[in-house]
Amino acid sequence: MMKQGIVVVGGYGQVGQVVCHELAKFFPGNVYAAGRSYEKAKRFSDDQGGRVLPLQMDINEGIPEDFFQDVSLVVMCLDLRDTGFVQACIDHQVDYVDITADYSVIAGIEKLSPAGSTVVLSVGLAPGLTNMLAKQGKQRLDTARLADIYVLLGLGEAHGRAAIEWTIDNLAADFSVLEYGRKRQVASFTEGKKTRFPAPFGQRTAYRFNFSDQHVIPRTLDIPSVSTRLCFDSPLVTRTAAGLKRAGGLGWLERPSIRNKAVDLMESWRWGSENFAAKVDVWGEKDGRQTIYQGSVCGVREGYVTGRVAAYVAEKLARERQPFGVFHSEKLFQPAELFMELEDVITLEERIIDIESHEEKGGMAR
Repeated sequence: MMKQGIVVVGGYGQVGQVVCHELAKFFPGNVYAAGRSYEKAKRFSDDQGGRVLPLQMDINEGIPEDFFQDVSLVVMCLDLRDTGFVQACIDHQVDYVDITADYSVIAGIEKLSPAGSTVVLSVGLAPGLTNMLAKQGKQRLDTARLADIYVLLGLGEAHGRAAIEWTIDNLAADFSVLEYGRKRQVASFTEGKKTRFPAPFGQRTAYRFNFSDQHVIPRTLDIPSVSTRLCFDSPLVTRTAAGLKRAGGLGWLERPSIRNKAVDLMESWRWGSENFAAKVDVWGEKDGRQTIYQGSVCGVREGYVTGRVAAYVAEKLARERQPFGVFHSEKLFQPAELFMELEDVITLEERIIDIESHEEKGGMAR
């Protein structure tokens, strides 16, 4: 008998609820919202009319021996301490999807060798939709040599604590990037660069940030140099963070007491809107001429859209046998199909600019 269970770990969290709700449309009664609190899982299950089932589990406390008996797919919406659980999925030939943006986690998973399952990473906004925009840009051009990625996050959205902690921890981080085959050390919230986001945002300055897409795309799409920059919907907060970085103030976030207060502050205060945007400029050649592809997506509630992307990938794995191995989303799926799936929640804009003539070609919007 074929295994049919789909377990969403963190399934009653903000992103997990979206994943469960979407998958239950196609696989009612086979989707499990899993987490440490059975009461929260049961409450969410009741809200879904029983189409999503509750499951109590703590991935950090060991996995029951019979857990994988009827599980075909796991969607991970929590931060992992190590790759032990992923390896257990692989050992039981269970497919696995992870929404993490933490490259240290992604790099650990990439080292695993699934022989009978498919593992998909880069599932969300950044990484995820940014990877797909970069792929779309490369497909539009004859050659691609550089990609600049910009992410704008709304500070009015109620993000989960783990996501806030990850953002705070990376504000003061140093990390390496690959530029034309050479590694270079950079610091978060430095090297500001101006770009124009879709309306209503307009021109903003974004700063280096350690999203994983910039580490992955040079390998998956063979684009030699990739950078990712971040700004917030509040220009004041963005400028303040950049100013603190220049003055050395962000280093104080490494102190646990200050770091925890900053997390509490971001979790309780709402300084902006729930809007988000991501933009990718791919520089290359088209018909022998220097050309830029500019693609962007914008929408409301980044966490909701991340859940929709994860559900899209999970549904694909549940319905169709994919190649075995560890893949990033852009290696298995096509941007146009994903963007069409999300057209009710994102606005996609694309244009191609001939640098030599400054002529815009093929301007598109959806």
